[in-house]
Amino acid sequence: QQHITDSPYHFQRLDCPPSDTLPNHGRGSPVAPTGMTWSGFRPSDDACTYGYLVPANMFAVVVLGYAATIAREVHQDEATAAAAESLAAAIERGIREFAIVDHADFGPIYAYETDGMGHYVLMDDANIPSLLALPYLGYCTEDDPIYRNTRAFVLSTANPYFYQGRAARGIGSPHTSTQHIWPLALAMQGLTSTDQFERETMLELLARTDANTGLMHESFHADDPRTFTRPWFGWANSLFSELVLAACGLAVPGSPLTAREGMGRR
Repeated sequence: QQHITDSPYHFQRLDCPPSDTLPNHGRGSPVAPTGMTWSGFRPSDDACTYGYLVPANMFAVVVLGYAATIAREVHQDEATAAAAESLAAAIERGIREFAIVDHADFGPIYAYETDGMGHYVLMDDANIPSLLALPYLGYCTEDDPIYRNTRAFVLSTANPYFYQGRAARGIGSPHTSTQHIWPLALAMQGLTSTDQFERETMLELLARTDANTGLMHESFHADDPRTFTRPWFGWANSLFSELVLAACGLAVPGSPLTAREGMGRR
């Protein structure tokens, strides 16, 4: 929470792209205190532009809730439970105060990153935690108004990493080349949809864009799925399998998606 004043962390590489190192002598770009926790890098391994990575903070709120429950109910440790709840509440206040942007076309949406000083990155990345994945992570429900606005934004060309071509349309990442869509994002689009048709459409699209390998890749070109990165990607294969279960009305045990009406446990 107090990276600039209290943390000794710094990270620098020489002779590399800007996305592989942190500016400001390895400390990252300046930030103001917000209650949120600081990140140097995104789940894609690319450097954060601004140090408060919003979906990561949202995931932290959820996980701190789990930690509080375990501390209280398993270990009877009220002090640790209270500390986890206090930190989660501080992060949540920071999200509410600093991470919501009134977009001219979409209304209030969540930013991907902010510095707490009025600067924002408005985008989403295929890697998780992402803004698209918020219901999957358990941060909110699919019908949450700000999430729905954010979802509409990230699944549009207003998101600089949303690509569309002759073969597919979906979210990519600055970690790979332009016009490369990530199966992770297509699977997550299906998993977080309340529309069975959209879920089945994502399944069909993923099966059709595997370049006849029978496996999910890291990314593929929106015009030609035969142009892809990584011959197989375990994370994407697993998420595809989870989407198959979801399309059958099942959910992985323990997933926040089990709360969805009509979805049973495997």
